Amino acid sequence: MKASGNNAPLLIDVSRLVWRRWSGTRATGIDRICLAWLDHYASRAQAVIIHRRAKAILPEETSQALFKLLLREEHSKRDTVRFRLDMIRLGLRYGKYMQDRLPGRGRIWLNAGHTGLDVPGLAEWCRRRELRPVYLVHDLIPITHPQFCREGESERHVHRMRTMIGTAAGIVANSDATLRSYEAFAAEDGAAASPGIVAWPGTHSLVPSDDRRMPDTQATSSADFIVLGTIEGRKNHKLLLSVWKNMLSAKGSGREAPPVPRLVIVGRRGWQADDVFAMLDQHDFGGHVVEAGPLPDAQLAPMLQNARALLFPSLAEGYGMPLIEALAAGVPVIASDLPVFHEIGQGVPELLPVSNEEMWRAAIRDYAQPTSVARARQMARMRNLRLPSWKDHFVALDAYIGKLSTGRDQRSEEN
Repeated sequence: MKASGNNAPLLIDVSRLVWRRWSGTRATGIDRICLAWLDHYASRAQAVIIHRRAKAILPEETSQALFKLLLREEHSKRDTVRFRLDMIRLGLRYGKYMQDRLPGRGRIWLNAGHTGLDVPGLAEWCRRRELRPVYLVHDLIPITHPQFCREGESERHVHRMRTMIGTAAGIVANSDATLRSYEAFAAEDGAAASPGIVAWPGTHSLVPSDDRRMPDTQATSSADFIVLGTIEGRKNHKLLLSVWKNMLSAKGSGREAPPVPRLVIVGRRGWQADDVFAMLDQHDFGGHVVEAGPLPDAQLAPMLQNARALLFPSLAEGYGMPLIEALAAGVPVIASDLPVFHEIGQGVPELLPVSNEEMWRAAIRDYAQPTSVARARQMARMRNLRLPSWKDHFVALDAYIGKLSTGRDQRSEEN
């Protein structure tokens, strides 16, 4: 294959994966989706990289070498250094790809990551390069709930959505709730959104490590509850910490009260949650609240499998991968009463209003008991759960791409 080859039937964006690997950031749910798309389409695609200083379609040989780097499992700082060195060897670190001027020739450009969609001039670049983008929409939270996002993120996301609306050949949403939100934004913006489809992401299976020797703060007990995800404002850790403070107050008041279970918080500290950080740093929970930080799947798996429930009091979500991961592991979920959780939870989780702390406290106390009827009923409901699969995801996506390609071919023949 020639280094200058430009004949792959598809183009796939790897911008997010490249900068995440370069920075050594632990993979999130969005990264897993990007990797799944890359793994499925790599053999038929060339890479596209969008950067604030450059945009490029990479030649076939360079693309395939880069795909191998991105699909290689990495877990340590040493792996990050190796990735950077390999990128330099490919000539990508200092912008060699900026010199490439390969045309898209009307090919589908698969973009699952959102990265770079707010870069000025992207729509014009798509037009000049003859690209036909198919975007995956994750959520519109920075627009619908700007109070939970970093400063300026709402404006950047508006730009991303307008780029999608103005350039998309097709739209894929991770949930019906997200698709409705996207269509509502387009309508309010006075634009016509391209018809889209819903394709739930596949379920990520957590595999326990063979090494069961876990640090004390990560050991599990029969009354553990877990909350999983970056500690940020919209994840609503504040509700759970308030619940635990009240349970501990009742225990210390002298009144007869049941034992207080333990809350294990898994995830790095993020943004818009200074009040949560202050509670974690300053309040004495007496070991009943443990901040474990980000953990690899091998350590998370046994913790989750032994938990009484996953707690998910989020105020806004586009999908909710932790909910599905917990149910896939046979672990009950107590979550916010959000439309998307009704959709993907299929009637299985316990859904509660986030405004009612008393209901959350009662449910947590109930699920902590070995004889909990509510927990047993949720376990029974799991038997009818249809877990989202990557097979179903790509059956839908492949058919959609095929339809878009066929439609273009037919129009070309007519013209």
